Amino acid sequence: MENSSEVLGSKGLIKKHEFVRIIVQCLYSLGYSKTASCLESESGVSSKSPEFQLLESHVLNGNWDSCISFLDSIREALGESRDSASFLVLKQCILECLSRGEDTLALDVLRKRVSALKVDRSKVQSLAESVLSLKDADIGTIDSNVVHDLREKCLTDLEKLFPPPISVPERRLEHLVETTVTAWVDSCLYHGSSNPISLYVDHQCGRDQIPTVTTQILTGHRNEVWFVQFSNNGEYLASSSNDCTAIIWKVLEDGELTLKHTLCGHQRAISLVAWSPDDTKLLTIGNTEVLKLWDVEEGTCKHTFGNPDFVVSSCAWLPNSKQFVCGSSDPEKGICMWDCDGNEIKAWRGMRMPKVVDIAVTPNGEYLITIFMDKEIRILHTGTNAERVISEEHPITSLSVSGDSKFFIINLNSQEIHMWDVAGKWDKPLRFMGHKQCEYVIRSCFGGFNSTFIASGSENAQVYIWNSRNSRPIEVLSGHSLTVNCVSWNPKRPHMLASASDDYSVRIWGPSS
Repeated sequence: MENSSEVLGSKGLIKKHEFVRIIVQCLYSLGYSKTASCLESESGVSSKSPEFQLLESHVLNGNWDSCISFLDSIREALGESRDSASFLVLKQCILECLSRGEDTLALDVLRKRVSALKVDRSKVQSLAESVLSLKDADIGTIDSNVVHDLREKCLTDLEKLFPPPISVPERRLEHLVETTVTAWVDSCLYHGSSNPISLYVDHQCGRDQIPTVTTQILTGHRNEVWFVQFSNNGEYLASSSNDCTAIIWKVLEDGELTLKHTLCGHQRAISLVAWSPDDTKLLTIGNTEVLKLWDVEEGTCKHTFGNPDFVVSSCAWLPNSKQFVCGSSDPEKGICMWDCDGNEIKAWRGMRMPKVVDIAVTPNGEYLITIFMDKEIRILHTGTNAERVISEEHPITSLSVSGDSKFFIINLNSQEIHMWDVAGKWDKPLRFMGHKQCEYVIRSCFGGFNSTFIASGSENAQVYIWNSRNSRPIEVLSGHSLTVNCVSWNPKRPHMLASASDDYSVRIWGPSS
């Protein structure tokens, strides 16, 4: 057992010598050399072990044979790093031999000693080519200051190869503190900020970090509101309704929303809207009807896509804001890619093309994700055309992709939300539950800093919020009187959430504070 004077902390788990040593190392790395040196003197603890100090003496004095002998003496501690360390020493030796005109000796070290080392052969080849070119160039004697700097660089590289306690891993104290802070964040259900965290107290966010109270009720629609989505710049909100209209709302500086345009022209209920990535255009889809393209600033319809023979069920923009893809609920129509003038650029269709339920393009444009025939997810890499298929056990009603293009979530009528990674590293999804969904199309979304949170509507008139690391909701928001069909989290205002309901309203939610 350690002497009580040699350990720190209430549980006696920290060795005082190690603690002081990494503080000294930290002070040196921060540039506080005088303070570090003073602490070494006062505590009797050096940032460098006796072993490394011996090696340092050999390197700085150019005693290369002694360096190699020392490395051989601690071969067991070095393990596989021993040959890499020897390579660095011999490389410095060869360079200095060349600078003194001792070409034969340099070549001899290269052939007999370096070539015997078990290191990456490309490194040996590169060194050999350098030796030959420097030999031919006749580099001449290197200035003593340059030699000293090169030896210091050699020592720095060597230190990275040595295991504790011979050397301390780089920036060890920063790593330990960062690990603690990361653990705080990971265990904090409400954390949603990129701001640095104070070290003065253990971190824990309150529920005022996420939207939990209604700040405004938007009543511009005259029937059920089916869909709602914030623009990518967070300055607008679009909602669509069973009253056959869509509304563009402007988000003011103080967080209030005001009606900007009411979009009329559809003959049926508008099932969803989609903002172009540059937020200058908006697509609206009529329920089993056509798709329309609108100018956001003017509020005017620029083009109508589809016809009675091509019923659009879903759509998604490409990153260039000039083209988009849409899927049809008619299995024979498949998927089309159009430009904003109505020209068909590409199509995926055929007798075996199943019904398209929902479709999305990752913000980086790398993947096209499609929900087919209720239970099948197809993820197409747009560059390689490689395709991955995920089969779910229950019907899927909606799809949403994270802003960083890494994840997507789907709502299923089994009263679960599943989260998958886009790249296909996961064998099974993360599952979120607690909300109610059996009969209707319910939509969810990512939100908060780094898509930390997930929000969803529910058939019991409530809004549910999860931390993406927990399967059970951390908040259930009450206020609507009928089914909440869709939610949208403002991508630029992490404390603002919108929800659309069958009670004819859109609610804006904000933090309790």
